[in-house]
Formats: sequence, structure tokens, C-alpha cells
Amino acid sequence: MSEPANLKRRAATASVVLAILLIGAKVVATLRTGSVAMLGSLADSALDLLASLITLMAVRIASTPADDNHRFGHGKAEAIAALVQTGIILASALGIGWRAVLRIIDPEPVSAPLMGVGVSLLAIVATLGLVAYQRSVVRRTGSIAINTDMLHYQSDLLLNASVILALGLESGLGLTGADSAFGLLIALYLAWGALSNARHAIDMLMDKEWAPERRAQVVQLAAAHPEVKGVHELRTRSSGTDDFIQFHIWVHPAMTLEEAHRVSDEVEAQVRQGFPQADILIHVDPEGHIEENERGMEPLPNQPIPDQKDLRA
Repeated sequence: MSEPANLKRRAATASVVLAILLIGAKVVATLRTGSVAMLGSLADSALDLLASLITLMAVRIASTPADDNHRFGHGKAEAIAALVQTGIILASALGIGWRAVLRIIDPEPVSAPLMGVGVSLLAIVATLGLVAYQRSVVRRTGSIAINTDMLHYQSDLLLNASVILALGLESGLGLTGADSAFGLLIALYLAWGALSNARHAIDMLMDKEWAPERRAQVVQLAAAHPEVKGVHELRTRSSGTDDFIQFHIWVHPAMTLEEAHRVSDEVEAQVRQGFPQADILIHVDPEGHIEENERGMEPLPNQPIPDQKDLRA
């Protein structure tokens, strides 16, 4: 197994272990305090466990090499896992929000606030360590599944701080309803985070094009070859941590097949300097040739896109 795959698997395993430990501590704290905010934090940790298990399974599948039935690999398993996590988080947010509304209508005091505060502080310290490790793994692998899992635990830092503040306001200052209000805010925050994470996963599943800056870099690298007369039909997408680039290049019409092949290989080598892990596919056309269904020429550095009618004239 490759080093990136091992890193992703270790990060996913670490999050599973931490989630189990935090769930045990928060179950005790929720039963002792009766806090809605603590209940929300417990539910979030339970979701973290489920999400981390899904992530662990996803990174295992995504690291599987391409086969006859999946010629582009299994990278989209990570995006599918992120969408599954989104549905689970939204369902939990609705449950926590409903519980908070009921508590606002019929207030109940919290008890044993010091235990809740202690458990939340422990969770904050442990989560900080995990997030730091996950961030380093994401930086080295670019994994969307680990990144989504990391976002869950980053939200935990805010959630646990909110629990501490809610218990302090409710028990220390006697502000009745503070715990329920924070529980409702936690539910809203979970729902917002889930929808934000889902957008990135959907973009990957729908093969959304890269950002203009990355596309421009591909064009610039390809167009730098002295024998390339133009670059068009650039298509880019990502699948998990795998990147795919394909485009057409124009060369002199009198160029032999052998020469065109050489130019194509040299252009691929240039593009790979900027995108070393990408799967690159290049099609060679005689200069000026463009099919009816093609979109035209990509802009060369500091040049506008020519009109397609002019190209076909």
C-alpha cells in the first residue's frame, strides 16, 4: 500500500479511537448534568464515530488500484462517504434542535455542571491533537474524506467550548434557558457545516472543472512548448486524491506522426512538472483544426480566446 494510503488509514483510525473515548465520557456527563448542550455534544461525538468509520471504509476503497471495471480508480468513494456523513449530521441536527425547543418551552435546570465542564475540557485537548494530525495528513495527501472528518472535529472544538459557556451561564449566573439556547445554536451550526461539506463532495461527483487558476496553469505549461501552436478542449476533474487532465494541442500540419508523438510526450512532461500525480491525456490536431462539438481554443498566456467562427473560416 502506498504511503498516502497508509497516512489516510492511520488518520481515520485515530479519529475512530478518539470518538469512542469521548462518547463514553460524554454519556456519563449527559446523564449526570441533564444538559441539552452536552447532549448535543454527545450526539456530535456519536456522529463523529459513525463518520470516522465511514471515512475509514472510504479511504480503504479509494486506495484500491484501478481495475477492469473502474478504469479511473475508486477515488470517488471519498466523496460518496462525505455525502453519507452529511445526511447523518443533518438528521442529528434536527433531533438536537427539537430537543432544545422542547427544553425552552419547558425549562429544566442542569445539575453537576463541573463534570460537564471537565469532560468538555478533556475533549478540547484531545481534539486539538487529532485535528493537528489530520491537518498534516490532508496537507500531504489532499484527501477529501479526511478533510471532511477533520471539519467535524474542528466543529467539536466550538461545540465543547459552547457547552462550557452554557453550563457556566446556566449554573454560575443563573441564566435559565442558556443551555437550551446553546443547544439550538449547536444544531444550527451542525446543519450549516454539513451542507457546506456536501457542496464539495457534489462538485467532485459531478466532475466539476478545476478553479480557473489551476486550469490557467495547465494551459501555460502546455503552451510553453515551442512547437505547440495552441491549446484547446481542456478538461479537468478530480476523483478523491486523483487528478485527471485532458486537452488538445495544435501542431504544424506538415509534422509527421513520429514528430507529433514526440511533441505530445514533451508537453506531457512539462505539464507533469506542475501536476506530478495527474493522469494526463493529450490529443494532437493540425493547426487550425476544430470539430463542430469543440468549444474552441483555450487562452494562451496574455492572449484572448479567438472566435470559433474565425478558427473554422
